[in-house]
Amino acid sequence: MSYWKQRTILKRVGCSGVGLHSGAPARLTLAPAPPDSGIRFVRTDLGIEVPARADAVVDTNLSTTLGAGAARVATVEHVLAALTGLGIDNCRVEVDGPEVPILDGSSAPFVYLVEEGGVALQPVGKRFLVVNQATEVRVGDRVVRLEPARELSLRFTADFAHPLITEQVFGFTFSDRSFAREVAPARTFCLLKDVEAMRARGLALGGSLENAIVVDEFSILNPGGLRFPDEFARHKVLDALGDLTLAGLPLIGALTARKSGHAMNQALVRKFLANPASHRVVRVSGEKELEPLQIRLPALTLPGAGYGLA
Repeated sequence: MSYWKQRTILKRVGCSGVGLHSGAPARLTLAPAPPDSGIRFVRTDLGIEVPARADAVVDTNLSTTLGAGAARVATVEHVLAALTGLGIDNCRVEVDGPEVPILDGSSAPFVYLVEEGGVALQPVGKRFLVVNQATEVRVGDRVVRLEPARELSLRFTADFAHPLITEQVFGFTFSDRSFAREVAPARTFCLLKDVEAMRARGLALGGSLENAIVVDEFSILNPGGLRFPDEFARHKVLDALGDLTLAGLPLIGALTARKSGHAMNQALVRKFLANPASHRVVRVSGEKELEPLQIRLPALTLPGAGYGLA
């Protein structure tokens, strides 16, 4: 069945914008990649490739940043969510600087890019990471847990102790059509009171009402309002899907999170990969199961659990 074949981009397609945190111009191009090569970022200005894997994560402060040598690629989660959400296994993501363009703050523009470029089926069966045992990371009342299931699902509870973002829950069971419709359009967000502090730290310099939801004490400042009543929780599911992509293969399991963020998501992925008993790798072409991934990773610190704009 073609559904179980690996997928890549049919033709090169690109976009440009600004980096959310740097505020600098940024251009991104999606390009075809061979079977079993996975997703790789390419800093075209430096000639350095950075694999989309957990062992390449170098920062989780308000976004997920990958690095290899002198190369850094920040805010990778939205394009990764789009690629995974549309079932793309192999792709070269070329960027001309240190950050992926934020575009409208969601994954929807990247979904459009994939649709514009087309999808090519490859003559190799998909590989999946199947969850065998539950893995959990907990920091106070914040928790993220991955456990066995028959399909990929994500359920997130967002709670910022704010009248508009309190105990907001969204659940999603994976399919490429439902991702494009229900998750991809959800935008990143922040509280107005946090903007000055972020900019003083050199963050959110490219943020605006065009690419983020901004919330003051009682209202949404964006003229068009929200795209979904629960857009905040939906975007957290989007972020989590992008972060889970860094496990290296699409997952079969159930993620449940409460007040998690990039740091906790990456701590979960690392803890999961470090335990060979937690998973198995399966190629669905009828070949035998592969050996569990065994990756030695340094521990991630969890300053404030990274819960905020991303």
